[in-house]
Amino acid sequence: MALNYDHLMNYPIPEVRQTLRWQDVALYNFSVGLGQDPMDEQQLDFLYEPRLKVMPSMPVVLASPGFWSRNADTGIVWQQILHGEQGLVLHAPLPTEGEVVGRSRITGIVDRGEGKGALMYSEREIRDARTGALLATATSTSFLRGNGGFGGPSGPVKQPHPEPDRTPDVTLDLATRPEQALVYRLNSDLNPLHIDPAVAKQAGFPRPILHGLCTFGTVCHALLREMCGYDTARFGRMDLRFSSPVFPGETIRTEIWKEADGAAFRARVVERDKVVVSNGLFRYA
Repeated sequence: MALNYDHLMNYPIPEVRQTLRWQDVALYNFSVGLGQDPMDEQQLDFLYEPRLKVMPSMPVVLASPGFWSRNADTGIVWQQILHGEQGLVLHAPLPTEGEVVGRSRITGIVDRGEGKGALMYSEREIRDARTGALLATATSTSFLRGNGGFGGPSGPVKQPHPEPDRTPDVTLDLATRPEQALVYRLNSDLNPLHIDPAVAKQAGFPRPILHGLCTFGTVCHALLREMCGYDTARFGRMDLRFSSPVFPGETIRTEIWKEADGAAFRARVVERDKVVVSNGLFRYA
């Protein structure tokens, strides 16, 4: 089935309700690297239930509809999807317990032409199921490598946030654990690419790679620490482009350029000196 623009723009992505427990919050925080120093009191705030905080990046895994683009009626060649960009805006304090609801929709599709793929933009609103209050909006850009030339519109294309042409004001190295992908997948991101060596090899990687959204969470940790002093109330928004995968066990170095209302940033893995995140935008609440 070929991709049909009107059908996909109106595709009924299922609404998802999720009961949130403090254990889910602690697991997510641990899965993106918090707690590697068990004597760091500020990081323990994200793991110890009497004073538990939610990492600002957690909405990217809340009330997710799963891998719906794998459905045959979408027309998407799902084996050739790449996660290109991720954004997140926080609207209200995130709860450590309760029920949340996620509503997702496609916001745009850009046809880059035959053999050049297509871009699909989507967003998910996460709300408090009891009050209806909007907690966060997560946005995503998917590169559909196998779907170019379907006859859809050729624009507009989202423009990346520019990176300053100077030395970063702040850099922070955060190590990932060798088994981190095995833990992160317990947030319900069960793509076998991140655990099965045979699947990774078929995809052209020497071993399983870290989830892109786990890299997102690690970079969020760096921004929360360096820009907000671990004060989650100050964290308002982050957007980034995924440039290259991370292998579990590598060190992610986040490079930050301070701006009037936030920062620009990028990230690289120290061991290979490879940029893995680019064109980052951070804004205060």
